[in-house]
Amino acid sequence: MVNDARDDAPSERAQQLLRALIENYIREGQPVGSRVLSRDSGLHLSSATIRNVMADLEEWGFVTSPHTSAGRIPTDKGYRFFVDTLLRVQPLDGAAVIEIRRQLDGSHDSKKALVASASQLLSSVTQLAGVVTVPRTPAATITQIEFVTLSENRVLVVLVFDDREVQNRVIQLERHYGSEELKRASNYLNEQLRGRTLAQLRSEILRQLRETHEGMNQIMLDAIAVAQRIFADGEKERFEYVMAGETNLMGVAELSSVEMLRRLFEACNEQRDVLHLLDHSLGADGVQIFIGHESGYQILDDCSVVTAPYTSGDRIVGVLGVIGPTRLNYARIVPMVDYTAKVVGRLLG
Repeated sequence: MVNDARDDAPSERAQQLLRALIENYIREGQPVGSRVLSRDSGLHLSSATIRNVMADLEEWGFVTSPHTSAGRIPTDKGYRFFVDTLLRVQPLDGAAVIEIRRQLDGSHDSKKALVASASQLLSSVTQLAGVVTVPRTPAATITQIEFVTLSENRVLVVLVFDDREVQNRVIQLERHYGSEELKRASNYLNEQLRGRTLAQLRSEILRQLRETHEGMNQIMLDAIAVAQRIFADGEKERFEYVMAGETNLMGVAELSSVEMLRRLFEACNEQRDVLHLLDHSLGADGVQIFIGHESGYQILDDCSVVTAPYTSGDRIVGVLGVIGPTRLNYARIVPMVDYTAKVVGRLLG
């Protein structure tokens, strides 16, 4: 038996056969047999030799045999080796470059409009689901806090950010606070916390709560109690994304079961899991590829997600990418996602 897949890495011959198998499976979507591999690989090997190498690759974990066929298909591990070692990424052809520029270079009245165009573009040129996060903006700082007493121990909180944006929220307090108490509390907080972001303000309140109350007068204690209630829910910075082309996934055989599509669409609508995955790509240097279970989310176990961060100036402000089956045309998708991210960044910059 040929030991091509038993050493530290598959031999060159085994890698050539693995590349031929994966490229054929990406193209045709059917298990690949020895005869096809002999033709596609360009190697002058007998069917018996190819079967031996395939058995080694299967033991290695790169391919598997469906019960209904004598041919083999790639595993997530096989795709990962292919992407990291064997993938031949070609520059985008001129027609693709022109199409991306044509669809994105038009006027957009907002960043969200540009994001929607980029998402639709990725969907249309890949026939998969395109996803783009809305650009993150620098955290606004609080310039003023005011309180207005309401009925039933409720208080209206008026937050002014950067001297221009106003947010109002109603909080429920443990007891009734009179107008004078709330005025003193707002004066204290404005003096101590003006110029901080929401995250910094929350951290400061928690720090003060951890410290001993000795030496704090009633005004300080009241102010901290009210401020704590503002952030009682541990509010986090909220980000969102725009997705287009989810229905394209209905035509993918591997994802075509009604239950799988239902759960995938629910995950896309809820945004939580997909957004967490995209957040992981914010600090990436270039394109990232999550294959199957690598995403960490069960609903994406049969999917691959290809992402790239985009910038505004020299700051990464978002991520874009595509979601499709693990049987992606990686050689085509990777440069397309990478180039689209560069164009979006240029337009934002």
